[in-house]
Amino acid sequence: MKPMTSFGDLLGPQPVLLPEISDAEEALLDKTDPVRVAADHPSASIAWAYLAEAALTRGEAQDEPINHDIVAAYAFARTGYHRGLDLLRRNGWKGFGPVPWSHEPNQGFLRSVGALARAAKVIGETEEYARCLDLLEDCDPRAAAELGLD
Repeated sequence: MKPMTSFGDLLGPQPVLLPEISDAEEALLDKTDPVRVAADHPSASIAWAYLAEAALTRGEAQDEPINHDIVAAYAFARTGYHRGLDLLRRNGWKGFGPVPWSHEPNQGFLRSVGALARAAKVIGETEEYARCLDLLEDCDPRAAAELGLD
């Protein structure tokens, strides 16, 4: 039997809606280099997600499947994931329950988890890949599909 994590579960925890990190989000929308945004706002998972996704794109285009960009993507994604966990916990998350994709400030964390899953899969870390997919499913069953993960 699968545990109920649906947003309609009245007995489960309430969805966590992270606060906006407006300065970081605006800088990224204004096309500021994500390296600068991550340096200026290291707690903003969205900046780390941008860096991880860009490194994955570069790495996946190379001839050698495991390369510097893939490993950098893994590190960027893990940083975004951990910074997101810190913020989630400060906002009442107990390690489980809904973190809705539809709430834009949650997307930095969820995108970091998705990028971590992709990088883990490339380097052959199958257990980490599965853990990331499980976490996305627990946070929001739609998140993996939004991120292009199966």
